Amino acid sequence: MPVETVAWRDGSLHIIDQTRLPATFSTKALTDYRDVITAIQRLEVRGAPAIGIAAAYGAALAAQEAAREHAASFHEWLTGALADLRAARPTAVDLAWAIDRVGEVVGRAQGPPERVAAAIREEADRILAEDLEKSRRMGRAGAALLPDEACVLTHCNAGGLATGGLGTALAVIFAAHEAGKKIRVFADETRPLFQGARLTAWELQRANIPVTILCDGAAPWIVSRGEVDAVIVGSDRIAANGDVANKIGTLSVALAAHANGVPFYVVAPTSTVDLTTASGEGIPIEERSAEEVVRPFGVRIAPEGVSARNPAFDVTPARLVTAIVTERGVHRPPYEVSLGSAGGPIARGFSA
Repeated sequence: MPVETVAWRDGSLHIIDQTRLPATFSTKALTDYRDVITAIQRLEVRGAPAIGIAAAYGAALAAQEAAREHAASFHEWLTGALADLRAARPTAVDLAWAIDRVGEVVGRAQGPPERVAAAIREEADRILAEDLEKSRRMGRAGAALLPDEACVLTHCNAGGLATGGLGTALAVIFAAHEAGKKIRVFADETRPLFQGARLTAWELQRANIPVTILCDGAAPWIVSRGEVDAVIVGSDRIAANGDVANKIGTLSVALAAHANGVPFYVVAPTSTVDLTTASGEGIPIEERSAEEVVRPFGVRIAPEGVSARNPAFDVTPARLVTAIVTERGVHRPPYEVSLGSAGGPIARGFSA
């Protein structure tokens, strides 16, 4: 079931505030590109494709401000704003990909600042429309990998909330469900911010797909008992060799799947494939505040003075990945070959 994760209305960017789900469904109108940066950093909008789309619309907001208040230094001022947007979070490559696309529009655009700002908004619209079509294609391609009756394990949230409205990993589950396949889902809670328990479970429940939440540490045990037919996850960046960066905890699930002969599928658009990064060793891993670990949702669960590490992502080596699904189909090892032919962020735009 699609959700309107991001939308442009009346000259502003509207987002679902994902920090308040599932208790409260609320939206926010962002009128300043700096607020878009804050929303990305606070995870009010999150998920690699959604971050890229939001950043593109943030660039449109920045261009509006530049045209209105900094016309004499329009290009210089806008270049600085785009750099700030691009640096909002380091791991998800869709963010840089989207801002680079906007930058190309700025470089090509002719005419007054207002015309350039309009061209940027139109490019953001295209990125959103492309994302929705990519999700449909990934869903169909991935659904064909699942048997008619299957229990699927997923980690973190890779549904409509993480994209323009349909999803990556969950798009596969939605498509399989719509095709009449009997799909049940285990959703890891995804510590420390519980994206699986809060967001994935919310999306699957809305779609009437049976979902059971697991503590992160329970997932390998459930896999080892033969209760899972496939693991399906999204990704924030895929290196040229097929190494996959995804939410912290993904690696342990991949290891369990590999040890027990369970297929491990990664679903992501080609904009998430970073052919300029040779392997997972080159992927920057964001470390977030220790407060998210020791004080989740404002409630302290560890003694005062105890330190914590909070890497937001881990890297699953390509040898553990059964296949990678993009909008261009199912890619199998060797990924240097199959992903190289798929394009990636250095291939601009979207083609059939």
